[in-house]
Amino acid sequence: MRLQNKVALITGGTSGIGLATAKLFVAEGARVIVTGRNESVFGDVKAELGEHAVVLKGDVRSLADMQRVAMQVKESFGGLDVVFANAGLAFPSPLQEISESLYTDIMDINVKGVVFTLQATLPILREGSSFILNTSFVAQTGKHGISLTAAAKAAVRSLARSWSYEFLDRKIRFNAIAPGAIDTPLISKWGLSDEEVRERKQAMAKTIPAGHMGKAEDIAHAAVYLASDESSYVIGTELIVDGGASQL
Repeated sequence: MRLQNKVALITGGTSGIGLATAKLFVAEGARVIVTGRNESVFGDVKAELGEHAVVLKGDVRSLADMQRVAMQVKESFGGLDVVFANAGLAFPSPLQEISESLYTDIMDINVKGVVFTLQATLPILREGSSFILNTSFVAQTGKHGISLTAAAKAAVRSLARSWSYEFLDRKIRFNAIAPGAIDTPLISKWGLSDEEVRERKQAMAKTIPAGHMGKAEDIAHAAVYLASDESSYVIGTELIVDGGASQL
């Protein structure tokens, strides 16, 4: 029970990496609040997570939304010990296909969303809290057609360093997790057919030294480590969990 008595907020926690992390946080003893935008899945998510979890509607792109979430957390739990700023968007974006709306979506969800999440939760983060940012292995490499997502995630990596220094007096630890190719529902949102999704996953797997795509649980285990007191001497770093794709 490595997170016993801790209160944790996970943005984008109703599917994929966020949901897997919420499940593991609960199993490790935490009380968990997850946010999402699709209210139609809230009932199923609450049933999966059980009585130690709360599901709240919140769009990380809206400071008002995140302030409302923080207020609800304060009223119910008093404060926060862990934040996993997980909500994000990865989308293939060859340069000539980048539209204004795609640029706005990728930058706002990945960067503005993280900034607003911290702004809203900072007043209720307890001393010694852990704030975890979700980056990506694509910011470590040069990959065709993913430059916009890579740039957004590189900005998030920079925030982890800057905030680590800025909030040393609060003893808040900022660290990042850089997932590799993870088998989550995200790829299905790229507008591909089922066959194209299978082919894309197979192609990804061939580029990974580990020989396969990662699971959402692989990232969840990394998040538990960074959320727990076991990582109390880990500050400002990025934990890369990508099957060796950016390192070998």
